[in-house]
Amino acid sequence: MVTRQGYREAMARFGAAVSVVTTDGPAGRHGFTASAVCSVTDDPPTLLVCVNRQNDSHPALLDNGVLCINTLAADQQEISAVFAGGEPDTAGRFVHGDWYTLDTGAPALHGAVVSFDCRVAQVTEIGTHSVIFASVLAIRHGSVDDGLVYFGRSYHPVRRPMSVK
Repeated sequence: MVTRQGYREAMARFGAAVSVVTTDGPAGRHGFTASAVCSVTDDPPTLLVCVNRQNDSHPALLDNGVLCINTLAADQQEISAVFAGGEPDTAGRFVHGDWYTLDTGAPALHGAVVSFDCRVAQVTEIGTHSVIFASVLAIRHGSVDDGLVYFGRSYHPVRRPMSVK
């Protein structure tokens, strides 16, 4: 039998990119840190993000119907901590970082490795979380090559290998 604690220990060994997921619209501007983000398909371009239904951004994300997934650069670890709950005031979170918008109006982060501007396509609930399938409407590549991953309950920079010519 797999226990909750055993599962959590195993997942600590599962490295993942760190993203800040943001939304804005009639339900307000909100955001949270996520490592449960992955590609679903490239035709049509679709990502999924998992969010705990107890997360303070969850209702706004569903009500607004838009989101931007900002994959953080190695030097943006502080922003991850702020959006993971280090700043309880949702408006206060956006004081950290330099924000702009793409197509949907959801906040995109200057300096992110990449930002995916999306519209919510489908939501499925399982356990404590909502799995949000998001249609990608716009992409902005950053100029930074060093990413940020979460592994072993801590942050680690990941350097992009030099291109072979």
